[in-house]
Amino acid sequence: MIGMLMFLAALVFLLLGVPVAFAFGGVAILFSLLFPWDVGLQVFELLPFRIYGIMQNFTLMAVPLFIFMGLVLEKSKMAEDLLESMGRLFGPIRGGLAISTVLVGAILAASTGIVGASVVMMGLITLPIMLKHRYSPSLASGTIAASGTLGQIIPPSVVLIVLGDVMYVSVGDLFKAAVIPGLLLVSLYICYILSLSWLKPQTAPAMESCGKPYSPLFIEAAKAVTPPLLLIVAVLGSIFAGIASPTESAAIGVVGAVALTLVKGTFSWEVVRYASLETVKLSAMIFMILIGATAFSLVFNAFDGGDFVHAFFTEDIGSMWAFVLISMAVIFILGFFVDFIEIAFIVVPILVPIAASFGIDPIWFAILIAMNLQASFLTPPFGFALFYLKGAAGDKVATKDIYKGVIPFIFLQIVALAVVMLWPKLIYMVG
Repeated sequence: MIGMLMFLAALVFLLLGVPVAFAFGGVAILFSLLFPWDVGLQVFELLPFRIYGIMQNFTLMAVPLFIFMGLVLEKSKMAEDLLESMGRLFGPIRGGLAISTVLVGAILAASTGIVGASVVMMGLITLPIMLKHRYSPSLASGTIAASGTLGQIIPPSVVLIVLGDVMYVSVGDLFKAAVIPGLLLVSLYICYILSLSWLKPQTAPAMESCGKPYSPLFIEAAKAVTPPLLLIVAVLGSIFAGIASPTESAAIGVVGAVALTLVKGTFSWEVVRYASLETVKLSAMIFMILIGATAFSLVFNAFDGGDFVHAFFTEDIGSMWAFVLISMAVIFILGFFVDFIEIAFIVVPILVPIAASFGIDPIWFAILIAMNLQASFLTPPFGFALFYLKGAAGDKVATKDIYKGVIPFIFLQIVALAVVMLWPKLIYMVG
């Protein structure tokens, strides 16, 4: 039970605003000092070996590389071209601007994978256009926030890389398994927008035609889509074909992103400097959280917390489906208050041996967790996508409209999660 108290203490520190890495690391030190006869500070003698193992982890090297790739593409004006051309192409359709936002969000997810950058860019560019054409503020903001979070499940995703390392499964296999669930989410989003715009035309009216023939608009959209698609094929194709590992493909992605900026004429050393500094900041944050989570897990396991949870599910519950449903519910609820990185590094390692004892397919279980973690970016009050969008939108939309707008998309994510849960073979349709 002391391990459960550790979780509660860490949650309290997080709600008080203590940085995540220090919250988990501090709780570990605090409880080791409070119970010296059980654990004591000597438990941290293993910590340097764990940190050294993290430093030598070849898979985790893909994280800063994919972040750098995304940040370079953020400055390449690729997103602006995509949003403008796709908006003109789909605008004359009722709900077309929202549909183009979803499609662009999916393309950005497969090429950049950075939620904050995607939400902010679409919030700055697409939101004013949708509001100008009398779109419902809640639908416009919900579409942008949900589309921006597609980078959490559509590969190459930092979440999948982290889960692959934590759950000891192939990141390449996770990338393949996530393709269909990602496309399923995109399809559900588009179906919802089309249905809503049909039932309530005033929420998503068609945009007046710009007077151009359809063919030039299609050609413009094709030109805007081609560069990111080529990059996606180079990165994911090299993984799926077995030519490169995820880390090696991330390096290919970096070279491809820089090449795209050179072709578009947006390359500058200022772009490289910006991307490098932001990559260091984001990577340092992730790895500091990983070190804090490692310290937390050392003390948690020293108090037999892992054995307690394992015994609860295998002996008291004894049902595989009960374990899956409870673990999904716990992760979903934690997503209201805690970021995906903390859940991946703290909660998931506790669930992995239990899943193995039930004979659960680790790839399928990892995809369920990844889809669940995506919702953590949308769930109020601490959904990061909500903060990103509000920061980009300013006074254009009220916070209540953003919260109201994301609720249907959260339900759609739950529906997609249920579909993958009930039909596990979907994840093996690619590869």
